[in-house]
Amino acid sequence: MKNSLIFLILLLFGCSAIPPQNFEGKTVFNQEKRVMLGVENFLQNHLSLVRGKRVGLVTHPGGVNRQLKSTADLLFENPRVHLTALYAPEHGIRGTIDAGKKVKTQIDPKTRLPIYSLYGKTRKPTAQMLRGVDVLLIDLQDVGIRSYTFIYTMAKVMEAAAEYHKEVIVLDRPNPIGGVAVEGNLVQPGYFSFVGMYPIPYRHGMTIGELAKLFNHQYQIHSKLTVIPLVNWQRKMSWADTQLPWVPTSPHVPHWITPLLMGATGSIGELGVLSTGVGYTLPFEMIGATWINGERFAKVLNRLNLPGVIFRPAYFKPFYGIYKGKVCQGVQIHVTNVNTFKPFITGIHLMKTSMRLYPRHHLFRKSSRFNMFNKVMGSNHILVSLQRGYPVSQIEAAWQNQLNYFKKVRRKYLIY
Repeated sequence: MKNSLIFLILLLFGCSAIPPQNFEGKTVFNQEKRVMLGVENFLQNHLSLVRGKRVGLVTHPGGVNRQLKSTADLLFENPRVHLTALYAPEHGIRGTIDAGKKVKTQIDPKTRLPIYSLYGKTRKPTAQMLRGVDVLLIDLQDVGIRSYTFIYTMAKVMEAAAEYHKEVIVLDRPNPIGGVAVEGNLVQPGYFSFVGMYPIPYRHGMTIGELAKLFNHQYQIHSKLTVIPLVNWQRKMSWADTQLPWVPTSPHVPHWITPLLMGATGSIGELGVLSTGVGYTLPFEMIGATWINGERFAKVLNRLNLPGVIFRPAYFKPFYGIYKGKVCQGVQIHVTNVNTFKPFITGIHLMKTSMRLYPRHHLFRKSSRFNMFNKVMGSNHILVSLQRGYPVSQIEAAWQNQLNYFKKVRRKYLIY
């Protein structure tokens, strides 16, 4: 009776006796223990690390604090920080440059500082670029997928810092798709590239600060590295759990959940046969083509009962890119449970299903696209296995021993 009265009083005063929940039905984390970003932790507690030093900053549009103020502006306006240079990864400091397009060295219109390009003629800072810098701060929002280039820009900066005796401070950020699940194959010798520089899984389950430690020690970069950790972040958190605002990290990553979908469809887009929604309003959320029957495609995919996902028949017309201006049919990928969804394996099922239903429109008919596909996938194993008709379970089993070994190595570098 007493509990009923309390509940009635709470309702009358517009309060809820039930803890607030996010869209996944999980209790939202206590506001008093909200996640503090690495940049916020640095500015509040670690400015002594740059006292009397000239600072260079590697960042992009996702480098913001909880109030959405850019790290470049926060450092530039702070009297205790002597910011002297900016460094731009893929897509540029302001995020306006398309994937794969070169970034130009220029002057930042807001701070009037030089912006040195790390995605143009060079991807590693030169002695000239570092001449006026003592310490390099890195504030890049990664997406948790191996083929995203920001983590390799970080690695190249660390290499240059070791070579030219500069310090590196990584301002840590959450892995938006969580820090528990680790999935996919490891990059094999002969397939290392700027979308896969090290033998790590497609979904690595690490923060960018943890990756910095892994790269620095496991792969022997040996820079003078400091990682400013997150506060109150937990490995089980998705981005929604952090209650942080999401800023697109690149033009086709508009939402925090996009990286999960990218993990399923990003590699498929490299083949140039199926649209992945890039060029439409739902990048990486669609799989389709002019020759697909959406109802049939969805029905067959849903029969697989893949964890954490439902496929909806869909029509769409891309505004640019493959099938521009043409009506496509296919599916929209709806993630129903971010904790059980396996993007990498789902992507292989998508490819195998397309090949089985539409053999006349074979995914691997454009041999000119094989090189980039294999680089993104980390080897030619998946391409060859699909061509030979191997079951997905057999394809996945081939990399399990290496994945298990990585998981053991990974533990040494986890911060949280």
